[in-house]
Amino acid sequence: MTPQPNPEAGAAVKAADRDHVFHSWSAQELIDPLAVAGAEGSYFWDYDGRRYLDFSSGLVYTNVGYQHPKVVAAIQEQAARMTTFAPAFAIEARSEAARLIAERTPGDLDKIFFTNGGADAVEHAIRMARLHTGRPKVLSAYRSYHGGTQQAVNITGDPRRWASDSGTAGVVHFWAPYLYRSRFYAETEEQECARALEHLETTIAFEGPSTVAAIILETIPGTAGIMVPPPGYLAGVRELCDKYGIVFVLDEVMAGFGRTGEWFAADLFDVTPDLLTFAKGVNSGYVPLGGVAISGAIAQTFEKRPYPGGLTYSGHPLACAAAVATIDVMAEEGVVENAARLGASVLGPELRELAARHPSVGEVRGVGMFWALELVRSRETREPLVPYNAAGEANAPMAAFAAAAKGSGLWPFVNMNRTHVVPPCNITEAELKEGLAALDAALSVADEYTE
Repeated sequence: MTPQPNPEAGAAVKAADRDHVFHSWSAQELIDPLAVAGAEGSYFWDYDGRRYLDFSSGLVYTNVGYQHPKVVAAIQEQAARMTTFAPAFAIEARSEAARLIAERTPGDLDKIFFTNGGADAVEHAIRMARLHTGRPKVLSAYRSYHGGTQQAVNITGDPRRWASDSGTAGVVHFWAPYLYRSRFYAETEEQECARALEHLETTIAFEGPSTVAAIILETIPGTAGIMVPPPGYLAGVRELCDKYGIVFVLDEVMAGFGRTGEWFAADLFDVTPDLLTFAKGVNSGYVPLGGVAISGAIAQTFEKRPYPGGLTYSGHPLACAAAVATIDVMAEEGVVENAARLGASVLGPELRELAARHPSVGEVRGVGMFWALELVRSRETREPLVPYNAAGEANAPMAAFAAAAKGSGLWPFVNMNRTHVVPPCNITEAELKEGLAALDAALSVADEYTE
């Protein structure tokens, strides 16, 4: 589709937004949202006709791109047949979505509880774990994000938690492995893994194993920095959970459904959790949908005992029809394989080449269509390009980098001192190289702030 400029319509959209829309995570008077006129494939455009290659996949969810015709058609067909129906009934779209998801989850995660998104999936996973074990506490990592609802934001390990942190949510945070900024004075991945596991087991011991219901981890942390765990870490956490009777929850809201070049990131590590949360890529965000995949043992807990939780729109027919179509598209068009192939042959190697040329890039890390560049003032000291949780003038270097990327027609995903490279999983090699050329130019702006 060729963008058609219509600045008058864009001005009207922005005026209505300014007057009536209350935006998340924002000081309302300090933001200036772009008015978007349309989107297709890996691109979107504004009302002035400027087109952007979306290296953010929305919020890392358009795994099959915008407006995929087969997914759009499935939503239209479902709307014509049955737009909505209550969750207590057996509905074809809901049953088929659950079946297709269960076919792809690791191990015996064969029961699917549908939610409206990732945060409430985490809420219900934690509730299930507490009811299953009869224990109150949840352990989660610093440098994590699990959602904006009350329990999920308390489990979160980044600054978005602070304003809502009551200190009474039964959450204990610990340090997960992150060799580039190791909390364990490690020099190798093996040391980082062993020391992180020792730290976690010590945390369990001092909290009291009999009080810990669950350990929740993003399989590969997303917004917090795409830190791929070292070999053996997730298997080690699995062993600790088995040792102490703790429920192991993997949050695959961002990493799932092809993002890492596997259906689920857990498959990269040959690990099966007790509960797995998902959302985003399950239907590329076309209609809100999330869920919890549940192991046989935890499902058994609620065979005779009612599960005390539910949602009005659980397994909404339109959302589930979109999920069925998305999963079918991913299978038919080799989307998961595309993410793995281009991640290994194009994205990873070319990002490392960019890092070699740009002193602002301290580290490159990732897999599939799930990468991060950590930007620094100095490679020697590893001082971040901007301070932790910087805002205003302190964040000027990252703001300048982002503006340069947008000026080159690339829409980046920027968080703190990082830019994440998370395009649609069905992006083409030509599109990837177009985006990498724009990223190359924008990094030259970041280089101006290095020492």
